[in-house]
Amino acid sequence: MRSYSNYETALMDNMKNRNCPKDVVLYNFLLYSSLSELQAMSSMASLLRRRVQVRIFTVQKKAFSSSSGEGSNRKRIEKILIANRGEIACRIIRTAKRLGIRTVAIFSDADRESLHVKSADEAIRIGPPPARLSYLNAPSIIEAARRTGAQAIHPGYGFLSESAAFAQLCEDEALTFIGPPASAIRDMGDKSASKRIMGAAGVPLVPGYHGNEQDIDLMKSEAEKIGYPILIKPTHGGGGKGMRIVQSPSEFVEAFLGAQREAAASFGINTILLEKYITEPRHIEVQIFGDKFGNVLHLNERDCSVQRRHQKIIEEAPAPNVANDFRTHLGQAAVSAAKAVGYYNAGTVEFIVDTISGQFYFMEMNTRLQVEHPVTEMIVGQDLVEWQICVANGEPLPMNQSQVPLLGHAFEARIYAENVSKGFLPATGILHHYRPVPVSSTVRVETGVEQGDTVSMHYDPMIAKLVVWGENRAAALVKMKDCLSKFQILSDGSFIGYLWDMINLVAGLPTNINFLQKLAKHWAFENGEVETHFIEHFKDDLFVDPSNLLLANEAYDAAKLSAVLVAACLCEKECCTLKESPPGGKSSLSIWYAYPPFRVHHSARRTMELDWDNEYDGSSSKLLALSITFQPDGNYLIETGEENSPGREVKVTHLGNSDFRVQVDGVSSDVSLAVYSKDQTKHFHIWHGSHHHTFRLRIGLQLSTDDESAHKPSFEVASHPPGTVVAPMAGLVVKVLVKDGAKVEEGQPILVLEAMKMEHVVKAPSSGYVHGLQIAAGQQVSDSSFLFRVQVMNQNKREQNYPFCSDQSCRGKSQFGVVDESSSQSPKA
Repeated sequence: MRSYSNYETALMDNMKNRNCPKDVVLYNFLLYSSLSELQAMSSMASLLRRRVQVRIFTVQKKAFSSSSGEGSNRKRIEKILIANRGEIACRIIRTAKRLGIRTVAIFSDADRESLHVKSADEAIRIGPPPARLSYLNAPSIIEAARRTGAQAIHPGYGFLSESAAFAQLCEDEALTFIGPPASAIRDMGDKSASKRIMGAAGVPLVPGYHGNEQDIDLMKSEAEKIGYPILIKPTHGGGGKGMRIVQSPSEFVEAFLGAQREAAASFGINTILLEKYITEPRHIEVQIFGDKFGNVLHLNERDCSVQRRHQKIIEEAPAPNVANDFRTHLGQAAVSAAKAVGYYNAGTVEFIVDTISGQFYFMEMNTRLQVEHPVTEMIVGQDLVEWQICVANGEPLPMNQSQVPLLGHAFEARIYAENVSKGFLPATGILHHYRPVPVSSTVRVETGVEQGDTVSMHYDPMIAKLVVWGENRAAALVKMKDCLSKFQILSDGSFIGYLWDMINLVAGLPTNINFLQKLAKHWAFENGEVETHFIEHFKDDLFVDPSNLLLANEAYDAAKLSAVLVAACLCEKECCTLKESPPGGKSSLSIWYAYPPFRVHHSARRTMELDWDNEYDGSSSKLLALSITFQPDGNYLIETGEENSPGREVKVTHLGNSDFRVQVDGVSSDVSLAVYSKDQTKHFHIWHGSHHHTFRLRIGLQLSTDDESAHKPSFEVASHPPGTVVAPMAGLVVKVLVKDGAKVEEGQPILVLEAMKMEHVVKAPSSGYVHGLQIAAGQQVSDSSFLFRVQVMNQNKREQNYPFCSDQSCRGKSQFGVVDESSSQSPKA
């Protein structure tokens, strides 16, 4: 195979070999060349930019207008209303602006200042924060399109994107729905109906029940016919919402009813289907595209096997370790599925691949653009949003199947606000510091937030999608690892976690970036040995093991180095600030504020105590006491006071804002330091190399005077009587399962909360009697508010729900009770 030096060379050469029109080759080259790269290509940058703008328009017109048809006789779309929010709304706006199409954003009250609202040409309010009153409110969205004069509606993904009724409503109101026909959404959006259609078309199906009858006794009987374990899933929607894995008949009723509730809350339809649960599957999907002339092609496949809570977190294209014959058959099956329902526009046919037998089975078809569509764009060099718009305009597809390229490899990593160690529970908070990696033709960051925004409890907690391309899988993986190490997010926040993590809480909004790095570095992932239980199978490698003393010592040494760098950078920044704005003004600069500070007969010294949350000891934080001596040459000698731990001399150069260049132990490297204050405490986040650490410091005690003894900061957690259970999140009570005063067993479900469209079951932390349970279904509860208390039956028995449990047997039991994300099969740390 030929080796390419960069993305553009690979794209142009591949498309030339496939006889693609030269204009299409140039178009794709320009599409993925950043402005800075175009400027660097010639000293005539300004002239080139002017020519690029004209050329893109000419290329686009030729690429999609080479055939006569509907598009040549109808008015083209000039204004699009985007019936969505966040990163997908921003993604659509970007392409529309490049095509000269005006955009209208819609927003709820929670999104009034969001990035997609600021990015669009116009924006219009559609309702309060709950999705059912805003982004799922079809009449309000249609009225917004009418008021703003939009000719078309792009639904994005999620919300109304797979609503046949909404697509039909658009058609009835003479609005172009940028998506498939309502009939195809109806056929394929109903997973039971789609499986019947696919079965008739000869596509392999997983054994299961896809009927309309939903009587619980019948469903339980069908489950027994299929054989346990089974998979319960809603017939509509996606994203893992409402899915349950049921291992035995005793679990069926609770799982079935929970799936129905979650499906109704997320998609407005509560019908359920049953399938045999394949124990070692891969999730491989095929991107298909059709036009209104009956042409359908596929754009290769994606592997989406690495998942948590049944939701994808890393996707890649093409799928690793797949033979060409298998790829061909998979693509043909996907095209056949689309043709069976008269499909046009973007769609994805999802397959379950049994890794034991090698057989693939039709799972479902998503009648919309997928979250992970950028990885396909990267390996075929096409803008799929543009394809969607042009097909909606009545244009034919710009190429045939033989011209579809497959070049290089791409990854997408989804960056979420969530607490990984506690079952990937979602988090909320303000983004005080948000610095994604720089973008280029081979690195994309798809995001809907910016610094200062809030990750809301009302919607999905995804912050961004990191997309990278390489000439092969290994090269792309190296790039993804590097980009993840440089992705910076800092926020205060709250999350759905347990009591001992409240100490971690104040350090900032938890994200899954560290976990993504561990995934990317795992040997099995590097070899492409992926399947949907990857995280569970390798949990010992991916999650912190407190008993691993070697890793614990390595983590402590890394934290000490980071603390040293924090202290040096803070001192350097303070010195720079004093030089620029000395007390009393520059004319009265005191020698005491010189650089380095002047002292008689000795060097100036300071002490600093940084509190570090040690993930290998979740019951407490570690205090790192540092002594900083200002050296005559401007360097800093920093000592920890520990035996056999010599001081480190650090040279620091402040590059501006939060960036520094440091030299320590003979190694020079870049450091980024972000700081914010909350509750009389300063919080520091430091990034250097592949490391990211967080520390805390009491305001007023961070820089003590010379030889002054420092005061140890105290971090307290609200006290509650033993057995108290508080809300693990702000959310809606959807069901209360017991009455106040009832006798319960340890682990028994007490109530069900809903947040971010996911259900979370709160269970009893110990056996006893419930007291103080006064909440009811339909009631909103705030984070950490009192829910109930369990009084143990045997007072001689060791209490298992005190705030600070020291041994591992207490994990999962606390003031937050035992919280179970009922829609997940979350791995245990």
